[in-house]
Amino acid sequence: IKAGEMLTADATALDAVEQGVMVEEANLKNTTVGKGGAPDREGNVTLDACIMAPDGNAGSVVYLKNNTHAVSVARKVMEDTPHVMLAGEGADQFARKKGFAKVELLTEESEKAYKEWLIKKEYIPLINIENHDTIGMLCIDKNGDIAGACTSSGLSYKMNGRVGDSPLIGSGLFLDNEIGGAVATGMGEAIMKNLSSFLIVELMRNGKTPQEACEIAVHRIIKSNPDYKDFQAAFIAVNKAGETGSYCIQKGFSYVKYQDGRNENIPSSYYF
Repeated sequence: IKAGEMLTADATALDAVEQGVMVEEANLKNTTVGKGGAPDREGNVTLDACIMAPDGNAGSVVYLKNNTHAVSVARKVMEDTPHVMLAGEGADQFARKKGFAKVELLTEESEKAYKEWLIKKEYIPLINIENHDTIGMLCIDKNGDIAGACTSSGLSYKMNGRVGDSPLIGSGLFLDNEIGGAVATGMGEAIMKNLSSFLIVELMRNGKTPQEACEIAVHRIIKSNPDYKDFQAAFIAVNKAGETGSYCIQKGFSYVKYQDGRNENIPSSYYF
């Protein structure tokens, strides 16, 4: 809603995607994004995020601690450094220099759940909850420019140091302002191995609709993963004409489309 309202007020697509995903980064009830996110197996909450501008510029942070709004730090990487990605301690130091306040990301509720998990230490992420671990957003502004953002605290109780697809340009997010954009959620390892968001945009470049492109990307993952029934991978895409599409492996994923002042929750079609 926040991003849609901004676009209605003639904000740029880049500002809209940043502000839009920041809402969930600050939502303590969302245990897969930002503050309140589930920790890794060592008890650390670490964030991954990326952002991409219409001109193809991009910024990313991985294994970021102590910052609620990873997407905003990623934007500063994009705009204020010669790099695309900063990681770990370096990313945290950069955030401090840019004026971001140090924040404790582990909430009481997440810490309680973590201590309960420690009793059995079972690593079986819940489909559409613990391995649907991202907020990805694509926006088209009044000028027809496309921007995207993707932010996540990663899989619940992941190994210390694990980085998923969310901050990787081409995996969790990719766009070409002449063609369209795509974002991903789900089991990052499967998405990373297929460069799924890049694949979707290239398929649209070759004439596929956003829906067709998302379906092909899912089928590519299924083909190389005989255990696909055990995890989720989901995609949304938009082309330059504003047409959208979505497809996922497992039933239960939905996405929100905001257009003409109307917010619509759309269940995604699925394979299994």
